[in-house]
Order: sequence, then C-alpha cells, then structure tokens
Amino acid sequence: MGHDHSSHVKTYGKAFAIGIGLNIAYVIIEVLYGLAIDSSALLADAGHNASDVLSLVFAWFAMSIAQKRPAQKYTYGLRRSTILVSILNALLLFGAAGVIGWEAWNKLYEPVEVPGTQLIIVASIGIVINTLTALLFIKGQKKDLNIKGAFLHMAADAGVSVGVVAAGLLINTTGYHWIDPVTSFLILLIILYGTWQLFIDSLNLALDAVPKNIDYLEVERFLSSHQHVRSIHDLHIWAMSTTENVLSVHLVVAEEASDDLLKRIKHELHDKFGITHTTIQLEQSRLDDSLSSNE
Repeated sequence: MGHDHSSHVKTYGKAFAIGIGLNIAYVIIEVLYGLAIDSSALLADAGHNASDVLSLVFAWFAMSIAQKRPAQKYTYGLRRSTILVSILNALLLFGAAGVIGWEAWNKLYEPVEVPGTQLIIVASIGIVINTLTALLFIKGQKKDLNIKGAFLHMAADAGVSVGVVAAGLLINTTGYHWIDPVTSFLILLIILYGTWQLFIDSLNLALDAVPKNIDYLEVERFLSSHQHVRSIHDLHIWAMSTTENVLSVHLVVAEEASDDLLKRIKHELHDKFGITHTTIQLEQSRLDDSLSSNE
C-alpha cells in the first residue's frame, strides 16, 4: 500500500487583513452617507459589503485553522473547515440579497429623493477599494474555492459600485428617483448570479463529490493505461479542503510490477490532476495466480 501526503497552502493572511480593514472603513462611510441622504442603493450596498467583511473574516479564520496539524480526534486536521466556510459565505450572501430586495421593494413604491452627486462620490470610493481588494485574491481564486469566494465577493462589490455610480448619473440627468431602488434590484441579481455557483460547488465538496476540476473517467483511464495494471476498482476521489484533493484506489497488478510503478503513479496523479493525497492498495492479478497454479 502506498500513501502520499503533500500540501503547499498559501494562507493569504496579509491580503485578508488589508481587505478586511479597507472594507470596514468603506461600510462605515456608506452607512453614514446612506442614512444621511436616505439612499436604498447605498444602504443596500453597505449591507452587502458588511456581509463581505464577515465572509473575509470567516475565510481567513478557516484558512488559519486548516493549517493545524492532525490530532487523535481530527486525524485529517481541520482542513474541511474551508469547505464549510465556503457554504457559510454563500448563505451570508443569500441573506444579504434578501435584505436588499426587501428594502428596494419598499422604496420602489415610495421613492425617496436622493442626491445623485453624493451617490457618485461614495460609490466611486467603493470601486477603488473593492477593485484593490479583489486584485489581492485574483491569483489564488482559480485554485482555491475559499479564495474564489473572497474574490467573487469583492469583484461583485466593484461591479455593484459601478452600478451605483451609473444610478447617480441617471438621477442627476433625469430626476427619476425610482432609479435608486431599481439599482438595488440589479445589485440583487448580480449577487444571486455569483453566489449560486459558489453554493453548489461548496455543497458538492461537502458531500464528497468529485472536485469540479477533476475528470473521474480521465483518472480511471490514466490508471488503467499503465503497463502492469490489469484492472482497477474502488476508485474514490474527493476534496479534503478547498485546495487539497484526495484519491484512494485498488490496483490489480501483474506479479512483475516494480516498486517504481507506485511511485510513478502517485507523482503523475499529483502533476496531471492536482491530487495531493493518494492511498493505493496493490493486489496481485488473479490471472497470474491461475497461470502459476497451472504450471
């Protein structure tokens, strides 16, 4: 039997600290101005940003405790906490979307006069802050679902702020104050669109589904293609965390299979498929056993 356990996880501690600090400051600015001018768009965006601050805190916490070494109770450590936090982040966004929708619905029937210029100024600050924060996570978001959640939060916020600026310009140009709650509904759609896939991906990982970036059949063909592998069974692939994938399999091999076969397969699984933890059970081919008995 062979085991391979390799892990190289970047914690993004500095990125989280900067992102959280910038966004807390911006939420305070939005709340103060939103209350002062009674803008549902600004208050909606503030609520969205507040949920994003919480999501960044949770994501940072999860990535930190995921680094803890395995113990007798948690033999894999706490790596799966990153998956649970990804689900929590999605639920937070759904909750923020509900609040935004409720406020916008009420304002749609009773529009409030909103100064467009102040909307533009505050939202422009948001574009800068959210874009800078998103850039902190842009490299890691392709490989880590937890980082992807943080990136999506910030990228969506930047897009939302652009929408608020556009709303301010339209209000100044047309004088139609119903544009403010309508903008809130557009913000709502953006949030729901980005959140749904994050929720589904995270839920699948929590249920030990094959990670989205790994093709089960391709792995199966790869294992079967080796010269001395007669057959395979009990192939399982799942995610230990948002960055680490696990595989276990039984390989039925010819008697002449060398020790290098196991080592080569483990390295190729890591390089080709990004599988960081492998457990392989080798079994001698029954065909070889029957041939030996006939002789």
